[in-house]
Amino acid sequence: MADPTRPLLLCDLTQSYAPHGGGGIGTYLREKQRYVLERTPHRLLQIVPGPEDRIVEQGRLIWAQVGADQVRGSPNYRFIMRTGVVRKLLEQYQPDLIESQCPWVLPWTAINYGRAHPKTALVAGYHTDFPEAHIYRVGSSLFGSFVARGLRRLATGYAQLTYREFDRVYTLSSAMAQTLRGYGIDHVDVMSLGVDTALFHPKRRDPDWRTEISLKARGPLLVYAGRLDNEKRAQHLLDMFKRLPSALDAGLVLIGDGKLRQSLEEQSLGWEVAFPGFISDRLALARALASADVYVSAMADETFGISVVEAQASGLPVVGMASGAMTDRVPHGIGLLVPVDDTQAFADAVVAAWTGDRRAMGRAARDHVVSRFDWSQTFQSLLGEVYPKALLAAEHRARSGRSGLSSRFLSNRDPVRRANR
Repeated sequence: MADPTRPLLLCDLTQSYAPHGGGGIGTYLREKQRYVLERTPHRLLQIVPGPEDRIVEQGRLIWAQVGADQVRGSPNYRFIMRTGVVRKLLEQYQPDLIESQCPWVLPWTAINYGRAHPKTALVAGYHTDFPEAHIYRVGSSLFGSFVARGLRRLATGYAQLTYREFDRVYTLSSAMAQTLRGYGIDHVDVMSLGVDTALFHPKRRDPDWRTEISLKARGPLLVYAGRLDNEKRAQHLLDMFKRLPSALDAGLVLIGDGKLRQSLEEQSLGWEVAFPGFISDRLALARALASADVYVSAMADETFGISVVEAQASGLPVVGMASGAMTDRVPHGIGLLVPVDDTQAFADAVVAAWTGDRRAMGRAARDHVVSRFDWSQTFQSLLGEVYPKALLAAEHRARSGRSGLSSRFLSNRDPVRRANR
Protein backbone atom coordinates (compact mmCIF):
# COMPACT_ATOMS: atom_id res chain seq x y z
CA MET A 1 0.00 0.00 0.00
CA ALA A 2 1.06 3.63 0.02
CA ASP A 3 2.80 2.90 3.31
CA PRO A 4 2.80 -0.89 3.82
CA THR A 5 4.12 -0.55 7.36
CA ARG A 6 1.17 1.55 8.52
CA PRO A 7 -1.63 -0.55 10.04
CA LEU A 8 -4.96 0.18 8.37
CA LEU A 9 -8.55 -0.66 9.16
CA LEU A 10 -9.95 -2.61 6.21
CA CYS A 11 -13.69 -3.13 5.86
CA ASP A 12 -15.64 -5.82 4.00
CA LEU A 13 -19.26 -4.97 3.24
CA THR A 14 -21.61 -7.55 1.71
CA GLN A 15 -25.15 -8.89 1.44
CA SER A 16 -23.86 -12.20 0.05
CA TYR A 17 -23.09 -13.96 3.29
CA ALA A 18 -24.91 -16.79 5.00
CA PRO A 19 -23.63 -18.82 7.98
CA HIS A 20 -25.46 -21.86 6.60
CA GLY A 21 -25.60 -22.16 2.85
CA GLY A 22 -23.13 -19.41 1.97
CA GLY A 23 -20.93 -19.99 -1.02
CA GLY A 24 -17.93 -18.23 -2.49
CA ILE A 25 -18.23 -14.97 -0.56
CA GLY A 26 -18.38 -16.81 2.77
CA THR A 27 -15.23 -18.75 1.88
CA TYR A 28 -13.54 -15.54 0.74
CA LEU A 29 -14.35 -13.76 4.02
CA ARG A 30 -13.00 -16.64 6.11
CA GLU A 31 -9.79 -16.91 4.13
CA LYS A 32 -9.32 -13.13 4.21
CA GLN A 33 -9.66 -13.14 8.00
CA ARG A 34 -6.92 -15.73 8.25
CA TYR A 35 -4.55 -13.93 5.89
CA VAL A 36 -4.99 -10.44 7.33
CA LEU A 37 -4.72 -11.52 10.95
CA GLU A 38 -1.81 -13.92 10.47
CA ARG A 39 0.26 -12.13 7.85
CA THR A 40 -0.39 -8.37 8.08
CA PRO A 41 -0.53 -5.66 10.79
CA HIS A 42 -3.96 -4.49 9.65
CA ARG A 43 -7.32 -4.63 11.40
CA LEU A 44 -10.38 -6.05 9.68
CA LEU A 45 -14.02 -4.99 9.99
CA GLN A 46 -16.51 -7.34 8.30
CA ILE A 47 -20.13 -6.20 8.05
CA VAL A 48 -22.65 -8.88 7.04
CA PRO A 49 -26.39 -9.58 7.41
CA GLY A 50 -27.60 -11.61 10.39
CA PRO A 51 -30.72 -12.35 12.46
CA GLU A 52 -29.99 -9.43 14.80
CA ASP A 53 -27.56 -6.59 15.38
CA ARG A 54 -24.41 -7.99 16.92
CA ILE A 55 -20.79 -6.89 17.17
CA VAL A 56 -17.95 -9.18 18.25
CA GLU A 57 -14.43 -7.83 18.61
CA GLN A 58 -11.61 -10.36 18.79
CA GLY A 59 -8.22 -8.70 18.69
CA ARG A 60 -7.82 -7.10 15.28
CA LEU A 61 -11.05 -8.63 13.91
CA ILE A 62 -14.38 -6.82 14.23
CA TRP A 63 -17.33 -8.98 13.16
CA ALA A 64 -20.51 -6.91 12.77
CA GLN A 65 -23.88 -8.45 11.93
CA VAL A 66 -26.74 -6.18 10.91
CA GLY A 67 -30.21 -7.52 11.63
CA ALA A 68 -31.97 -8.24 8.34
CA ASP A 69 -35.02 -10.10 7.02
CA GLN A 70 -34.60 -13.40 5.21
CA VAL A 71 -34.65 -13.40 1.42
CA ARG A 72 -37.90 -14.95 0.26
CA GLY A 73 -37.27 -18.43 -1.10
CA SER A 74 -33.64 -18.45 0.08
CA PRO A 75 -33.73 -19.68 3.68
CA ASN A 76 -30.05 -19.09 4.38
CA TYR A 77 -29.71 -15.54 3.04
CA ARG A 78 -30.73 -12.20 4.50
CA PHE A 79 -30.87 -8.78 2.86
CA ILE A 80 -29.84 -5.61 4.67
CA MET A 81 -32.21 -2.68 4.16
CA ARG A 82 -31.29 -0.82 7.36
CA THR A 83 -28.51 1.14 5.72
CA GLY A 84 -28.56 3.68 8.56
CA VAL A 85 -27.18 1.00 10.88
CA VAL A 86 -24.41 0.23 8.40
CA ARG A 87 -23.57 3.92 8.10
CA LYS A 88 -23.36 4.22 11.90
CA LEU A 89 -20.92 1.30 11.98
CA LEU A 90 -18.77 2.99 9.37
CA GLU A 91 -18.87 6.27 11.29
CA GLN A 92 -18.02 4.46 14.52
CA TYR A 93 -14.97 2.60 13.21
CA GLN A 94 -13.94 4.89 10.29
CA PRO A 95 -12.18 2.38 8.02
CA ASP A 96 -9.33 3.45 5.76
CA LEU A 97 -10.69 1.30 2.93
CA ILE A 98 -14.09 -0.24 2.21
CA GLU A 99 -14.45 -3.26 -0.06
CA SER A 100 -18.00 -3.78 -1.33
CA GLN A 101 -18.74 -7.31 -2.53
CA CYS A 102 -22.30 -7.21 -3.86
CA PRO A 103 -24.25 -4.94 -6.25
CA TRP A 104 -27.43 -4.09 -4.37
CA VAL A 105 -28.06 -1.29 -1.83
CA LEU A 106 -24.83 -1.50 0.20
CA PRO A 107 -22.51 -0.14 -2.51
CA TRP A 108 -24.31 3.17 -2.22
CA THR A 109 -23.92 3.15 1.55
CA ALA A 110 -20.18 2.87 0.96
CA ILE A 111 -20.28 5.53 -1.77
CA ASN A 112 -22.15 8.01 0.39
CA TYR A 113 -19.76 7.41 3.27
CA GLY A 114 -16.85 7.95 0.88
CA ARG A 115 -18.32 11.27 -0.23
CA ALA A 116 -18.37 12.43 3.39
CA HIS A 117 -14.90 10.98 4.06
CA PRO A 118 -12.87 11.51 0.85
CA LYS A 119 -9.72 9.92 2.30
CA THR A 120 -11.51 6.57 2.54
CA ALA A 121 -10.67 4.40 -0.46
CA LEU A 122 -13.49 2.45 -2.10
CA VAL A 123 -12.97 -0.93 -3.78
CA ALA A 124 -15.67 -3.07 -5.38
CA GLY A 125 -15.50 -6.78 -6.09
CA TYR A 126 -17.52 -7.62 -9.19
CA HIS A 127 -18.22 -11.26 -8.36
CA THR A 128 -21.20 -11.73 -10.69
CA ASP A 129 -22.22 -10.06 -13.94
CA PHE A 130 -25.63 -9.29 -12.46
CA PRO A 131 -27.18 -7.58 -15.52
CA GLU A 132 -26.73 -10.87 -17.36
CA ALA A 133 -27.02 -13.51 -14.61
CA HIS A 134 -29.55 -11.95 -12.23
CA ILE A 135 -31.59 -9.86 -14.65
CA TYR A 136 -31.48 -11.14 -18.23
CA ARG A 137 -31.26 -14.91 -17.75
CA VAL A 138 -33.83 -15.00 -14.96
CA GLY A 139 -36.01 -12.36 -16.63
CA SER A 140 -36.06 -14.14 -19.98
CA SER A 141 -37.38 -17.31 -18.34
CA LEU A 142 -40.12 -15.33 -16.60
CA PHE A 143 -41.09 -12.61 -19.10
CA GLY A 144 -39.47 -13.50 -22.41
CA SER A 145 -36.33 -12.20 -24.08
CA PHE A 146 -37.77 -8.85 -25.27
CA VAL A 147 -38.69 -7.67 -21.77
CA ALA A 148 -35.51 -9.20 -20.34
CA ARG A 149 -33.33 -7.21 -22.77
CA GLY A 150 -34.96 -3.99 -21.61
CA LEU A 151 -34.39 -4.92 -17.96
CA ARG A 152 -30.78 -5.77 -18.75
CA ARG A 153 -30.25 -2.31 -20.26
CA LEU A 154 -31.56 -0.73 -17.06
CA ALA A 155 -29.32 -2.95 -14.92
CA THR A 156 -26.31 -2.13 -17.10
CA GLY A 157 -26.99 1.57 -16.59
CA TYR A 158 -27.12 0.98 -12.84
CA ALA A 159 -23.80 -0.90 -13.00
CA GLN A 160 -22.18 1.94 -14.94
CA LEU A 161 -23.44 4.55 -12.49
CA THR A 162 -22.45 2.54 -9.43
CA TYR A 163 -19.05 1.11 -10.25
CA ARG A 164 -17.64 4.34 -11.67
CA GLU A 165 -17.92 5.68 -8.12
CA PHE A 166 -15.31 3.24 -6.82
CA ASP A 167 -11.60 3.91 -6.82
CA ARG A 168 -10.86 0.40 -8.10
CA VAL A 169 -12.98 -2.51 -9.24
CA TYR A 170 -11.66 -6.07 -9.31
CA THR A 171 -13.15 -9.04 -11.03
CA LEU A 172 -12.22 -12.70 -11.22
CA SER A 173 -11.61 -13.38 -14.90
CA SER A 174 -10.28 -11.60 -17.95
CA ALA A 175 -13.62 -12.18 -19.71
CA MET A 176 -15.48 -10.35 -16.95
CA ALA A 177 -12.94 -7.52 -17.00
CA GLN A 178 -13.69 -7.13 -20.71
CA THR A 179 -17.41 -7.06 -19.94
CA LEU A 180 -16.87 -4.25 -17.43
CA ARG A 181 -14.78 -2.29 -19.91
CA GLY A 182 -17.69 -2.68 -22.32
CA TYR A 183 -19.78 -0.96 -19.65
CA GLY A 184 -17.31 1.93 -19.69
CA ILE A 185 -15.64 0.88 -16.42
CA ASP A 186 -11.93 0.70 -17.14
CA HIS A 187 -10.34 1.01 -13.68
CA VAL A 188 -10.47 -2.79 -13.36
CA ASP A 189 -8.04 -5.36 -11.97
CA VAL A 190 -8.24 -9.13 -12.50
CA MET A 191 -7.69 -11.28 -9.43
CA SER A 192 -7.96 -15.04 -8.96
CA LEU A 193 -9.44 -16.65 -5.86
CA GLY A 194 -7.86 -19.66 -4.20
CA VAL A 195 -8.33 -23.18 -2.89
CA ASP A 196 -6.92 -25.09 0.05
CA THR A 197 -5.24 -27.90 -1.87
CA ALA A 198 -4.24 -29.72 1.33
CA LEU A 199 -7.87 -29.88 2.46
CA PHE A 200 -9.41 -30.58 -0.94
CA HIS A 201 -7.43 -33.64 -2.00
CA PRO A 202 -8.13 -36.99 -3.69
CA LYS A 203 -6.95 -38.76 -0.52
CA ARG A 204 -10.27 -37.75 1.10
CA ARG A 205 -12.12 -40.22 -1.12
CA ASP A 206 -14.30 -42.59 0.92
CA PRO A 207 -16.31 -45.38 -0.77
CA ASP A 208 -18.68 -45.46 2.20
CA TRP A 209 -19.95 -41.95 1.47
CA ARG A 210 -22.25 -43.14 -1.34
CA THR A 211 -24.00 -45.48 1.08
CA GLU A 212 -24.28 -42.77 3.74
CA ILE A 213 -26.30 -40.56 1.39
CA SER A 214 -28.57 -43.52 0.54
CA LEU A 215 -27.75 -43.88 -3.14
CA LYS A 216 -27.87 -47.36 -4.65
CA ALA A 217 -26.48 -46.42 -8.08
CA ARG A 218 -23.27 -48.28 -8.92
CA GLY A 219 -22.24 -46.17 -11.90
CA PRO A 220 -20.72 -42.67 -11.94
CA LEU A 221 -21.51 -40.40 -9.02
CA LEU A 222 -22.07 -36.83 -10.21
CA VAL A 223 -21.80 -33.98 -7.73
CA TYR A 224 -22.64 -30.28 -7.62
CA ALA A 225 -22.01 -27.92 -4.70
CA GLY A 226 -23.67 -24.51 -4.60
CA ARG A 227 -26.97 -22.70 -4.33
CA LEU A 228 -30.00 -24.45 -5.75
CA ASP A 229 -31.53 -21.46 -7.48
CA ASN A 230 -32.27 -19.94 -10.88
CA GLU A 231 -28.99 -18.04 -11.13
CA LYS A 232 -27.04 -21.30 -10.79
CA ARG A 233 -29.46 -22.96 -13.25
CA ALA A 234 -29.87 -25.91 -10.90
CA GLN A 235 -32.92 -27.18 -12.80
CA HIS A 236 -30.67 -27.98 -15.75
CA LEU A 237 -28.66 -30.40 -13.60
CA LEU A 238 -31.72 -32.53 -13.00
CA ASP A 239 -32.84 -32.22 -16.64
CA MET A 240 -29.39 -33.40 -17.76
CA PHE A 241 -29.42 -36.29 -15.29
CA LYS A 242 -32.74 -37.60 -16.61
CA ARG A 243 -31.25 -37.70 -20.14
CA LEU A 244 -28.42 -40.05 -19.12
CA PRO A 245 -28.69 -43.66 -20.37
CA SER A 246 -30.33 -45.84 -17.73
CA ALA A 247 -27.60 -48.44 -18.30
CA LEU A 248 -25.08 -45.93 -16.95
CA ASP A 249 -26.64 -46.42 -13.48
CA ALA A 250 -25.54 -42.92 -12.41
CA GLY A 251 -26.25 -41.05 -9.20
CA LEU A 252 -26.48 -37.30 -8.66
CA VAL A 253 -25.71 -35.39 -5.45
CA LEU A 254 -26.84 -31.77 -5.17
CA ILE A 255 -25.00 -30.24 -2.20
CA GLY A 256 -26.52 -26.96 -1.09
CA ASP A 257 -29.76 -25.19 -0.42
CA GLY A 258 -31.90 -22.58 -2.11
CA LYS A 259 -35.28 -21.63 -3.46
CA LEU A 260 -35.40 -24.53 -5.97
CA ARG A 261 -34.55 -27.29 -3.54
CA GLN A 262 -38.09 -28.35 -2.66
CA SER A 263 -39.17 -28.34 -6.30
CA LEU A 264 -36.12 -30.34 -7.37
CA GLU A 265 -36.66 -32.88 -4.61
CA GLU A 266 -40.24 -33.39 -5.77
CA GLN A 267 -39.16 -33.79 -9.40
CA SER A 268 -36.44 -36.30 -8.51
CA LEU A 269 -38.66 -38.75 -6.63
CA GLY A 270 -37.84 -42.25 -7.86
CA TRP A 271 -34.49 -41.15 -9.27
CA GLU A 272 -31.04 -41.73 -7.79
CA VAL A 273 -30.64 -38.14 -6.59
CA ALA A 274 -29.54 -37.09 -3.10
CA PHE A 275 -29.95 -33.71 -1.38
CA PRO A 276 -27.64 -33.62 1.66
CA GLY A 277 -28.17 -29.88 2.07
CA PHE A 278 -25.48 -27.31 2.71
CA ILE A 279 -22.34 -28.86 4.22
CA SER A 280 -20.81 -26.28 6.54
CA ASP A 281 -17.94 -28.51 7.71
CA ARG A 282 -15.17 -27.92 5.15
CA LEU A 283 -13.55 -31.29 5.86
CA ALA A 284 -16.89 -33.03 5.29
CA LEU A 285 -17.30 -31.11 2.01
CA ALA A 286 -13.80 -32.14 0.93
CA ARG A 287 -14.68 -35.78 1.66
CA ALA A 288 -17.91 -35.47 -0.33
CA LEU A 289 -16.23 -34.00 -3.40
CA ALA A 290 -13.37 -36.50 -3.40
CA SER A 291 -15.86 -39.38 -3.06
CA ALA A 292 -17.67 -38.43 -6.28
CA ASP A 293 -16.54 -39.11 -9.86
CA VAL A 294 -17.50 -36.09 -11.97
CA TYR A 295 -18.32 -32.50 -10.99
CA VAL A 296 -21.19 -30.92 -12.93
CA SER A 297 -22.24 -27.27 -13.22
CA ALA A 298 -24.95 -25.65 -15.35
CA MET A 299 -23.95 -22.09 -14.36
CA ALA A 300 -23.71 -19.93 -17.50
CA ASP A 301 -22.28 -16.77 -15.95
CA GLU A 302 -19.63 -18.02 -13.55
CA THR A 303 -17.12 -15.30 -12.67
CA PHE A 304 -14.66 -17.63 -10.96
CA GLY A 305 -16.14 -20.80 -9.48
CA ILE A 306 -14.63 -21.67 -6.09
CA SER A 307 -16.57 -24.93 -5.94
CA VAL A 308 -15.21 -25.84 -9.38
CA VAL A 309 -11.56 -25.45 -8.34
CA GLU A 310 -12.28 -27.27 -5.06
CA ALA A 311 -13.63 -30.18 -7.10
CA GLN A 312 -10.60 -30.07 -9.38
CA ALA A 313 -8.28 -30.04 -6.37
CA SER A 314 -10.17 -33.15 -5.22
CA GLY A 315 -9.22 -34.88 -8.47
CA LEU A 316 -12.50 -34.60 -10.39
CA PRO A 317 -13.01 -33.82 -14.07
CA VAL A 318 -15.56 -31.03 -14.57
CA VAL A 319 -18.42 -30.92 -17.06
CA GLY A 320 -20.02 -27.52 -17.47
CA MET A 321 -21.10 -24.72 -19.78
CA ALA A 322 -18.81 -23.12 -22.37
CA SER A 323 -19.49 -19.65 -21.02
CA GLY A 324 -18.19 -17.11 -18.52
CA ALA A 325 -15.18 -18.06 -16.44
CA MET A 326 -15.73 -21.77 -17.09
CA THR A 327 -13.69 -21.42 -20.28
CA ASP A 328 -10.76 -20.38 -18.06
CA ARG A 329 -11.43 -22.91 -15.30
CA VAL A 330 -11.80 -25.94 -17.59
CA PRO A 331 -9.16 -25.91 -20.34
CA HIS A 332 -8.80 -28.83 -22.73
CA GLY A 333 -7.83 -32.08 -21.08
CA ILE A 334 -9.27 -31.56 -17.59
CA GLY A 335 -12.98 -31.59 -18.37
CA LEU A 336 -15.62 -30.92 -21.00
CA LEU A 337 -17.72 -27.85 -21.82
CA VAL A 338 -20.96 -27.72 -23.80
CA PRO A 339 -23.25 -24.99 -25.20
CA VAL A 340 -25.32 -23.13 -22.60
CA ASP A 341 -28.72 -24.73 -21.87
CA ASP A 342 -28.12 -27.77 -24.12
CA THR A 343 -28.98 -30.46 -21.59
CA GLN A 344 -28.64 -33.29 -24.13
CA ALA A 345 -25.08 -32.20 -24.96
CA PHE A 346 -24.54 -31.88 -21.19
CA ALA A 347 -25.61 -35.50 -20.68
CA ASP A 348 -23.49 -36.69 -23.62
CA ALA A 349 -20.44 -34.92 -22.16
CA VAL A 350 -20.96 -36.61 -18.78
CA VAL A 351 -21.01 -40.00 -20.54
CA ALA A 352 -17.86 -39.05 -22.47
CA ALA A 353 -16.07 -37.99 -19.29
CA TRP A 354 -17.02 -41.23 -17.54
CA THR A 355 -16.13 -43.56 -20.39
CA GLY A 356 -12.94 -41.68 -21.28
CA ASP A 357 -9.75 -41.51 -19.26
CA ARG A 358 -11.42 -39.74 -16.32
CA ARG A 359 -8.58 -40.56 -13.93
CA ALA A 360 -6.08 -38.82 -16.18
CA MET A 361 -8.42 -35.83 -16.45
CA GLY A 362 -8.77 -35.77 -12.68
CA ARG A 363 -5.01 -35.82 -12.16
CA ALA A 364 -4.55 -33.07 -14.73
CA ALA A 365 -7.31 -31.02 -13.07
CA ARG A 366 -5.56 -31.20 -9.70
CA ASP A 367 -2.19 -30.32 -11.21
CA HIS A 368 -3.82 -27.35 -12.95
CA VAL A 369 -5.26 -26.00 -9.68
CA VAL A 370 -2.19 -26.64 -7.51
CA SER A 371 0.02 -24.69 -9.89
CA ARG A 372 -2.29 -21.68 -10.25
CA PHE A 373 -4.66 -21.05 -7.36
CA ASP A 374 -3.57 -20.32 -3.83
CA TRP A 375 -5.21 -18.00 -1.30
CA SER A 376 -1.91 -16.34 -0.44
CA GLN A 377 -1.58 -15.26 -4.08
CA THR A 378 -5.13 -13.90 -3.97
CA PHE A 379 -4.52 -11.65 -0.99
CA GLN A 380 -1.03 -10.65 -2.06
CA SER A 381 -2.64 -9.33 -5.22
CA LEU A 382 -5.49 -7.66 -3.34
CA LEU A 383 -3.38 -5.99 -0.65
CA GLY A 384 -0.30 -5.47 -2.76
CA GLU A 385 -1.84 -4.25 -6.03
CA VAL A 386 -5.57 -3.45 -5.91
CA TYR A 387 -5.67 -1.67 -2.56
CA PRO A 388 -2.60 0.54 -3.19
CA LYS A 389 -4.16 1.85 -6.41
CA ALA A 390 -7.40 2.65 -4.58
CA LEU A 391 -5.57 4.35 -1.71
CA LEU A 392 -3.53 6.40 -4.16
CA ALA A 393 -6.69 7.55 -5.93
CA ALA A 394 -8.31 8.45 -2.60
CA GLU A 395 -5.23 10.43 -1.51
CA HIS A 396 -5.22 12.32 -4.79
CA ARG A 397 -8.90 13.14 -4.45
CA ALA A 398 -8.55 14.29 -0.85
CA ARG A 399 -5.66 16.59 -1.77
CA SER A 400 -7.61 18.08 -4.65
CA GLY A 401 -10.62 18.72 -2.40
CA ARG A 402 -13.04 17.00 -4.78
CA SER A 403 -15.70 14.44 -3.95
CA GLY A 404 -18.43 12.56 -5.77
CA LEU A 405 -18.65 10.65 -9.04
CA SER A 406 -16.73 13.02 -11.28
CA SER A 407 -13.75 13.27 -8.96
CA ARG A 408 -13.49 9.50 -8.45
CA PHE A 409 -13.87 8.91 -12.17
CA LEU A 410 -11.18 11.47 -12.97
CA SER A 411 -8.84 10.16 -10.27
CA ASN A 412 -9.20 6.66 -11.69
CA ARG A 413 -8.03 8.00 -15.02
CA ASP A 414 -5.11 9.97 -13.59
CA PRO A 415 -2.91 8.88 -10.68
CA VAL A 416 -3.81 5.20 -10.86
CA ARG A 417 -2.82 4.96 -14.49
CA ARG A 418 0.44 6.72 -13.75
CA ALA A 419 1.02 4.30 -10.87
CA ASN A 420 0.63 1.38 -13.28
CA ARG A 421 3.35 2.62 -15.61
